[in-house]
Amino acid sequence: MIAIGCDHGGYKLKEEIKKYLEEQGIEYKDFGTYSEERTDYPLYGEQVARAVQSKDCEKGILICGTGFGMSIFANKFKGIRCASCWNEEVAKLLKAHNDANIIALPGRFINISEAVVILRAWLGTEFMGGRHKERVQMITDIENKNMK
Repeated sequence: MIAIGCDHGGYKLKEEIKKYLEEQGIEYKDFGTYSEERTDYPLYGEQVARAVQSKDCEKGILICGTGFGMSIFANKFKGIRCASCWNEEVAKLLKAHNDANIIALPGRFINISEAVVILRAWLGTEFMGGRHKERVQMITDIENKNMK
């Protein structure tokens, strides 16, 4: 199950991504927004981050204008590893090296074809473990220390 959410800057892309997920038989929960009317990304970022944090959803997709605001916000939640991703290679590395459980996409800078390539790469890449597992554990350790 994938949690998906966006602000107004990511609405059009979110709707196209939902069609792609349906075509692939991938289940998702849409946490909004549901129009292009101006809104604040933290409202939707929180719902997606909490769904992934609670394990109600395995992964999450966040979309705003640049992906930056959503990724910064999502990383405020313990256990969430998220970054804005603009291309296929970065998507693979995001998963392989960082075991990212949420990906943030820039709704104003990529089209659906590019988003599909990015999502296919991210969803299809396995976490490498090894030295990367040690680094992710360091992130978890600092979260446990600083996020009470």
